Amino acid sequence: MSTPDLLYTEAEDDLRAAVRALLTDRCPAPAVLAQAESDQPYDPAVWRALGAEMGTAGLLVPDKLGGQGATAREVAVVLEELGRAVAPVPYLTSAVLAVTALLGCDTDDEAVARLLRGLAEGRTTGALALPLAGAPGEDTPPATVRIGGDGTLSGEVRGVAGALGAEVLLIPAEGPDGYGLYAAHTTEPGVTVAPLTSLDLTRPLATVTLDGAPTRRVAGADRARAAVRRALLTGAGLLASEQLGVAEWCLTETVRHTGERHQFGRPIGSFQALKHRMAALWLELVSARATARYAADALATDNPDAPVAVAIAQTYCAEVAVHAAEECVQLHGGIGMTWEHPAHLYLKRAKSDEIALGTPGRHRQLLAGLVELPAPTG
Repeated sequence: MSTPDLLYTEAEDDLRAAVRALLTDRCPAPAVLAQAESDQPYDPAVWRALGAEMGTAGLLVPDKLGGQGATAREVAVVLEELGRAVAPVPYLTSAVLAVTALLGCDTDDEAVARLLRGLAEGRTTGALALPLAGAPGEDTPPATVRIGGDGTLSGEVRGVAGALGAEVLLIPAEGPDGYGLYAAHTTEPGVTVAPLTSLDLTRPLATVTLDGAPTRRVAGADRARAAVRRALLTGAGLLASEQLGVAEWCLTETVRHTGERHQFGRPIGSFQALKHRMAALWLELVSARATARYAADALATDNPDAPVAVAIAQTYCAEVAVHAAEECVQLHGGIGMTWEHPAHLYLKRAKSDEIALGTPGRHRQLLAGLVELPAPTG
C-alpha cells in the first residue's frame, strides 16, 4: 500500500490562494454577519463567483460531464478556506454530498449526466435529502420517504442542510421496487422546504415535505445504497478539512488578539498561562491537519482504508475545532461574547459540524468496528 501524501502540491497551494483571495474580498466577517441575519439561505453572489466562475463546484465531476476532473484533495483545500471564512455557501451540500451521490449513479444515463453538468457548472444547486446528522457506515440511513405506485414521492425528512435555496433534491425512498434514489425539483408541486431554527445560521437546516411530488429515479436498489454510503463517507471525510479551517482561523485570530491586547503594561499573549494554552492548541491543530489530509488523500486515491481514515479524522478534527472556537471566545474576553465579533460564528459552525455526518462518539464506534476492537462505551 502506498504511503499517503500529506503535503500540499503547488496546484493545491495556487487553488488555496485563489479561493482565499476571493473570500477575503467577497466574504469578510461583517458580510457574513449580515448574511446570517438575512432571509437568504446563502449568499448567491459569493456562490456564483466561487462555484461557477472559479469552477470549484465541479472539482469532483469528470471533464466529460462538464467538471474539472480533480479529486477530494483539491476539494479539501477549498473546504479549508470555506471553514476559515465560515462562508455562507452550499459547497459541502451541493458540490460534495449531492455530486458524490450522483457520481454513484449511472452517469451514462442522460438525466443523471444533465444533473451533474448543472451542478458542475454552478448553474444548479443540489442537496441530498437526508438529516445532516446521519453518519456513514455499512448500514444505509433508513428512508422516511416512500414512492407510490403512480411514481410520486410522499414523506418528510427533517434536518436537511442545503435544501433551502436548492433547485434539485436527491431523495432516498422506499417503494414497491425497494430502495432507490430519486431526483425532485423544488419548484414542482408537492415539494415543500421549510426552514428550521438552526444553531449555525451560515448553514441553515430545513424540513423537506413531499406530498405526491413528481420525481425521476436516478438509481435503484444496491446502486442507490452504495451511492448514498459513498456520499456520506466523502462528506464526513472532507468535513474534517472544513473543521481544520475553522480551527486555524480561531488560533490565528486568538494569537493576533492576545498580541495586541495589553494588561499590566504588557501583551496578554506574553503571559505564560496563555502561551501554554495556545501552544497546546497549536499541537492539536498540527495533528488535525495530518488526519484531515490523510482522509482527503485516502478518498482521492480510493484507498481501501478510507473508512478508517475518515473515522479517525472526524473523531479528532471535530473536537479540535470546538476546542479552538471555545478558546477563541474565552481568550477574547468580553468582546468575544458579543454578536458583532465573528467568534460566535466559528463556535456555532464548530458545534454544528461536530454533530454533522456523525458525532465523534459515533465515529469512534465505527472505527472500533473497522479495526476489530471493542466499541467504546463512553
